[in-house]
Amino acid sequence: MKTYRDDILQIFSEDLPLGDLTGANILITGATGLIGSTLVEVLMSNPHRDYSVYAAGRNMERARRRFAEYAAVDSFHIMSYDVMSPLQSTVRFDYIVHAASNASPNTFVHSPVEIVKANILGVSNLVEYGLHHGMKRFLYVSSGEVYGEGDGRIITEDYSGYVDCLSPRSCYPSSKRAAETLCASYASEYGADCVIVRPCHVYGPHFTESDNRVYAQFIRNILKGEDIVLKSSGQQLRSWCYVVDCVSALLHVLLKGTSGEAYNIADPSSVLTIRQLAEMLSEIGNRKVVMEVPSEAEKSGYNPVSKSVFSVDKLEALGWKVSEDMSDKMRRTVECLRNS
Repeated sequence: MKTYRDDILQIFSEDLPLGDLTGANILITGATGLIGSTLVEVLMSNPHRDYSVYAAGRNMERARRRFAEYAAVDSFHIMSYDVMSPLQSTVRFDYIVHAASNASPNTFVHSPVEIVKANILGVSNLVEYGLHHGMKRFLYVSSGEVYGEGDGRIITEDYSGYVDCLSPRSCYPSSKRAAETLCASYASEYGADCVIVRPCHVYGPHFTESDNRVYAQFIRNILKGEDIVLKSSGQQLRSWCYVVDCVSALLHVLLKGTSGEAYNIADPSSVLTIRQLAEMLSEIGNRKVVMEVPSEAEKSGYNPVSKSVFSVDKLEALGWKVSEDMSDKMRRTVECLRNS
C-alpha cells in the first residue's frame, strides 16, 4: 500500500517548473501547521533541491521536532517569528508563502480579536518586508471560509456569499477577506506580485495538538481506540482535500498562477458531509459513531455554513489534478500517525 511518503515524492513527477526556484530563498510562515509543514517537507524532499528553505513559526520546540531530519542540512533554516510583528531579517526572500493562521474553532471563540489582527497584520508585515527586499512573489494561503454561506451553487472564485460581520465567529472569514483585499491593494498601489489560494477543508497526518477541527478530533478518537464522537447532525456538506494534494496545488499557483488571482483548492471527488466523514473514519478505525450534545461554547465556534463545495476549474487549468479515493488517503493519514 502507498504511504504518505510516497505521496510526497509523487509531486516531483508532476509537470511543475521547479527549476524556477533555483538559487531562491523561500520563506514559509506557519511552518509547523498542517499545510505549512507539509510544504516544507515537500520542498526538502526534492531530489534536485537547489534552493534554501526558511521555516518560520512561533513554537521552536515543535519546529525542531517536526523538522529534525533537516537539522544538519545547510539549505534549511528554522526561524522564530510571530507574524503580528514586523519581520526582522537581512535575508532576501524571493518567495514568501504565508500559511500562518490559527484555524482552531476554540480560538475563534476565546480570542477573536487576536485572530483578526494576526490575519491582517501578517499580510502587511510580510508584504512590506518583501517589497523592500526584492521579493518575486507572495503567496497568501487564505481560506474557503471567505465565501461564507452560499446559495447552494458550486462556488467559483468570483462568488461572494454571506458572512455576518457582527458575529465574533466571523473573526476568521472576515479577516481572511480583508487580508485578501490587502494583497490586491498592495498589488495595485505598490506593484507587489501576489497570488492567493483558498483551500477547502484539508486533512492530513501532521495537524497540531491544539487543532480541534472535526477531522482531527475524529482521528484522535480512533487512534485512542474510542468511538467517534459526533456533536451535531453532521449534515453540513463540504469539499475536502488531502494535504499533499493541497501542497501540490500551492506549488502550481506559486509557479504558474497569474498575479492578482485567487484559486480554490479542493478535491472534486471528495465532497461529503461531516456525518459521512465520521462514518468513513469509523470504518477505518473499526469503531462506532456516537452522538454527544455539544456545550454552548463548542457550538459558538462551529462553522455555520451548510454547504461549501468548490469549483477547481481555474486550478486545473494550471495542470493540477488529483487521483485516488479519499478513503485511501485517509487510511494513509491514519497509518502515518500510528507509525509516528
